[in-house]
Parts: sequence; structure tokens; C-alpha cells
Amino acid sequence: MSIPGDPTQPDPEGHRGTVSAKEDAKWLQWVTQQFETIAGENEEINLQEFKTALNVKEASVYFKSGAPAFVEEEQSGSQDAVPHKERKPFFAERFFALFDSDGSGTITLQELKEALNLLIHGNPMDKLKFLFQVYDIDGSGSIDADELRTVLQSCLRESAISLPEEKLDQLTLALFESADKDCSGTITFDELRDELQRFPGVMENLTISAAHWLKPPTAQPCPYRPRPLTSAYWHNHRSQLLCLTAYVGLHVLLFALAASAHRALGVSVMVAKGCGQCLNFDCSLIAVLMLRRSLTWLRATWLAQVLPLDQNIQFHQLMGYVVVGLSLVHTVAHIVNFALRAQSESSPFQFWELLLTTRPGIGWVHGLASPTGVALLLLLLLMFVCSSPCIRRSGHFEVFYWTHLSYLPMWLLLILHGPNFWKWLLIPGTLFFLEKAIGLVVSRMTALCIVEVNLLPSKVTHLLIKRPPLFNYRPGDYLYLNIPTIARYEWHPFTISSAPEQRDVCSGRRSGSHLDLVQPRRRLPVYKGGPEAFGSSSSPHSPTHLSLSSNPSGAQCYIDGPYGTPTRRIFASEHAVLIGAGIGITPFASILQSIMYRHQKRKHICPNCQHSWMEGIQDDDMKLHKVDFIWINRNQKSFEWFVSLLTKLEMDQAEEPQEGRFLELHMYMTSALGKNDMKAIGLQMALDLLAKKEKKDSITGLQTRTQPGRPDWNKVFQKVAAEKKGKVQVFFCGSPALAKVVKGHCEQFSFKFFQENF
Repeated sequence: MSIPGDPTQPDPEGHRGTVSAKEDAKWLQWVTQQFETIAGENEEINLQEFKTALNVKEASVYFKSGAPAFVEEEQSGSQDAVPHKERKPFFAERFFALFDSDGSGTITLQELKEALNLLIHGNPMDKLKFLFQVYDIDGSGSIDADELRTVLQSCLRESAISLPEEKLDQLTLALFESADKDCSGTITFDELRDELQRFPGVMENLTISAAHWLKPPTAQPCPYRPRPLTSAYWHNHRSQLLCLTAYVGLHVLLFALAASAHRALGVSVMVAKGCGQCLNFDCSLIAVLMLRRSLTWLRATWLAQVLPLDQNIQFHQLMGYVVVGLSLVHTVAHIVNFALRAQSESSPFQFWELLLTTRPGIGWVHGLASPTGVALLLLLLLMFVCSSPCIRRSGHFEVFYWTHLSYLPMWLLLILHGPNFWKWLLIPGTLFFLEKAIGLVVSRMTALCIVEVNLLPSKVTHLLIKRPPLFNYRPGDYLYLNIPTIARYEWHPFTISSAPEQRDVCSGRRSGSHLDLVQPRRRLPVYKGGPEAFGSSSSPHSPTHLSLSSNPSGAQCYIDGPYGTPTRRIFASEHAVLIGAGIGITPFASILQSIMYRHQKRKHICPNCQHSWMEGIQDDDMKLHKVDFIWINRNQKSFEWFVSLLTKLEMDQAEEPQEGRFLELHMYMTSALGKNDMKAIGLQMALDLLAKKEKKDSITGLQTRTQPGRPDWNKVFQKVAAEKKGKVQVFFCGSPALAKVVKGHCEQFSFKFFQENF
């Protein structure tokens, strides 16, 4: 835990600064204030007040069927759980006991300051002695196996890692045997010191770790923010900037031409006509940006290299703001014009007649320009308000969805309102309705069968469905699924997690005749209205809640898709870095399988000596030289559904040397405390030792060791750049906050960055 500005705490990007005297003083001042607030007049605090003052929050552990389950301490009232003997917050009590130098059961401010000064300003040997005292629970001067087991068990609890008791015993044995050099049955201070020195960085981290855990959490921004229009910024925003420039330039041209044509009618009419001409363009094109089928087709053409297809939603939203702004200016300009006309002695109409009635004959269809203009503005403002995030993301998605369908009456009103709008709408409107008609026909053409339903504890819905005939898709694609028995008009986005190449292989029920679909299960509103409706949400993979309590295995369903994503560019990359955060991993499931299928196709075996080698020639089907896959998860259970696939991918590369493998895995668990935290030093050492012994990670079962905490993006990208496997492209799917962090580092290293909205 850390306070704002604390350089000792790895920020969300994994960077750690150097403790300065200024920040030490700032932190000690915060501790003093916390102490004085809690202590009151007696100027002493007990154990509970100590935890409160320093924001210490620990979890309790329970064991069910031999495996521990972790819950917050204040929520641990389950009657069917049996509390373990080490339920108390171990590290809080150990630190308190060591700070309480006189053994009075309370800590004075002076005792606290003396202890913290030692932990912050003391040399590594002083801090190592303190760590030894933490582990030496009975104060005997040595650490026995039971004490070490208690420490490791508390480390597991702190890191929210759930392991069976036999695995805890194995971890204890691995670390104890490694440290107890003289086989005396205890670990002395010298033996602990020697063991720590065997692990790179541990002694260095010990200079900060002793006080590190006492600090409240904070979030720090990405340290690198490229300035707009620099070469690094241009590298990742080239197509967006060019399209935005063309968009602005076109508006200036349209406005100027329309205003110039009406300059004889006054400034207000010029402004109104100029805005109206721009609105003709925007209102006809805005819906086209949400045509998923057309965008998927464009991704397979050379235009995908020119147009910012991945930012279609952002441009759709931008165009919506522009439409609202231009409409308001257009309306105000006409109001000014009507007011001037009503004041004219030659005008037979009053202001309200010009604004609200058809009597003045304004407009090309029975003088309907004014009434339709008022109706259009009201519908537009209603749509704009109901599209705000506070409506769309606060359990009122249906309000957003149904008001957004007013684009249909708006198009009709626009045709009646402006004499030229139908010309602008002719091509985009035809394309729009053609795509929707095709989608409606195709999605209802064949009823498919749901073969299997799995609701995983990691909040992932996994479906296995019959693969329809002639259904062709590419890795990373998604589709919309409808189950009429649950809800006839609800369509839910699912990522296709099986590889397209599986049509040529057979593996039990998951053969080429089936599709694996996955979806994050969250309590957000559903997408209603069917595939022919306009849009669904702010992103193609917008997480929805699909109620499967009726267990529709064997039920019929309909699909609409497939639709493409930014990940289609992966196979055209030379060095691809795939980054998935949490459930953001789902688009990479089929991609990784497909990559390995194509990679194995390059494998050749000598018929005489059975020696195997990989063909180095790249082709149009896949230009990849190297793939780095990074998966960042909050907790242990989030790894469950994808680990079996990763295990298979590791087995596919079993014959290749560890260094220089085509596919390299990097696993991170953010709830696990790292080696720079005193509470986790022993656990991480034990996990390393046991992983080397068993040749697999204790948390996931993979050969790849799960790293605690968050990635150090500087180190990760420096390693990627140093490999020189070709141009690096980074593909990310996860939270927007982490996307900004990763994107900033990509621009620092001049890596191309692609983000999938999830």
C-alpha cells in the first residue's frame, strides 16, 4: 500500500521510484496524523487501532474440501465453513508486537516513529533482521518448519491465492530444505540471509519492503504521455488524424459553398444554410459507421490500412456531437431570420406562424420545413440525452436503445424537411437497409442447437453450439446469439473462442462441426431488438448479462455474424504482442489456437532421422516471426477456463528450446504481492523453488511461472524491442484505464497499438 506520490510503490505500470527524504518526511507526517487522530488523549494505540490507523485490511481463510477459500474478515460469518487456526491477521500482529518494544500491549507515537525510521532509513542488514524477527514467531532465535508454514499460509492469504493444504506443505518443504543448509531442523539468521541472496533483487527490494505494506493504495498516471503531433503520437494516430482533417475540411467546404449561394438573403440565412448542408452529410453518414457487416468486409481490403475502422464508434459519437451542435446553430439562425421577417412590415405572418405552422409555405413538401424542424430538434435532443453514459451504463440501457431507434423517423422527417437530403441519403441509406435486410434473413435462416452450457466461477459463460453450414470466420471474430426460449428479441455478443482451422480436426465433441463461444457474465442490460436493429451498445463486445438459469442445453438458438475486430491484423504482423486483462482475454482464445495451427504447418520432419525443424519462410497467410502473450488477472480463479488451452499450446512447443520459442507466455496475478513486499518474499521464493522442482507453476499448473503484481511495461517492451523479430504491433483487450497506460508505453517505444473495445 502507498500514499499519493509514494515512489516506493510500483504504480499500475509496474515502475518503482527511489525513496527521497522529502517523501519519507511526507509519509511520516501522514502516519503521525493518523496516529494522533486515532490515539486521542492517552497517545497510545492498541492492535485494532493500529490496523485502523494504517488502513490495514486483511482477509480470513477457510478450508472446504481441503482447499482454502478467501473472504474478507468482516464477511466471514458463513456457518458451513470451518475457520482455520490461523484466522487472525498474522502480519499486522507480528508488526505490532515488534513495534511494541516494552511489551505493554500498546504502541506510543515514539515507539512507532523509532520502528518506522529503522525500516525506512536502516541498512539492508537491519531490515533483514527485522524480517527474521517477523518469521521467528516464538522468538527462539531460529525458524522451525511450523513457523515457516504459518508465514507462508499468511502470505497466501495476503495474496488471495487458494491452494490445497498439501500444496502448502510442499511449498514449506521446498523453502525449508533449501534454506536449512546444515539440516539442523531450523533456519538461522545466517541461513535466511544466504537464501535471500540467492534470489535476484530480493535484497535490493528489502530496502523498501519493510515499510511498503503500511501505506494506503493510490493510482498513478502513466509516466509517459506523448505530445500531440509528435512522431510518436503520429505513429499510432495517423489514420485518425488524416480522417479528422478530411472531415473538418469537408465541413468547411460544404458550409462555404452553401453560405455563398445564399449570401443575398443575409447572414442568418447563410449560417442556417451552411449548417444545413453539413447536416445533410452527417445525418446520412452517421448510421453507416455502425454497419458491422460492411466494416467486417472493409477489414479484408486495403482500405483497412487507410481508414480508422477500429475507431468507428468514436467517430460515430463525434459525429453525433457535431450533429447536435450544428442543429442548434441551424435552429438559432432560422429563429433570428424568422424574428427579422416577422418584424418586417411587408410580412403577413407572425413569428410563431413562421416557426410552428405550414402557412408560410416554407419547405419543399407542403411547407413542412418549420414543423418538421421543431420535431427533429426535439427527437435529436432526446436521443442525445438518453445516449449519455449515466443513462447507458446505469441499468437503463433499454432507454438508450429504444430512443436511439428514432433515427428511422428522423430520416423520414429529414426527407420532408430538406429538399436535398434524399439525394445525400440515397447511397448510404440503400447500403444501410440492404445490410439490415441481409442480417435479418441470414440470422433467422437456420436454427442451431446448443450442445453444452458452462457457467464458470470466473464469470464467463461458455457455450458449445452446432456450427452452421458455410459459416466462415476468422480468428478473433464475434457474433450475436439469440435463444428464443429465454428471450425472443434479445441478442447477446459472444466471442468465438474456437479456431477456424478446427474444421479440419476432430477432438471429441469439440470438433470442426461445433463452435465454442464465450462471454463475460456481468449484470448489465441486454441488447434487445434483433440484428436488423441499429447498433447495440458502445462496443461490439459490450458485456451483457444472459440469464441461463433454465440451462438451455439442447435448446435452439440463432446467430448473427461473424463480425471482425482489430485483431484480424495480428497475422499480418511480424512480432505481435497480445495483451489481455481479465476477461479481455476472450478474443485471443481462437487467435492463439489459429496461430499455433499455422505455425505447426511449417514444421517438417526428416523421414530418416525424425529430426524436426520449422520452415522460416513467411507467407501471406501468416507473417509472424514471434508472439508474446501477456495475460493479467486480478485473482486466481480468473485463470481457470483458459488454462487448458494454454497447457496445450505449451505442449505444442515442448520440443522447442525455452529461449527463442515462437510463442512466449507471460502470466500476471495482480492480487499476489510481489517480492518487493515483505509479506510475500518467503512465498515467492517458495513458489520459485517448487516451480523449478515440479517444472510447473503451483497457481495455474502451466510451465510458465505466474508473476505477482502488474507488469513492468518498460522492462517488457525493452525485452520485446531487443529481440528484433520485426516490426512490433501490440493488440490489447481490457479496461480503458489500462489501455491508456499500455498505449503510452507503446508510443514511447514506437510500437503500433490496437485496442479492442470490450
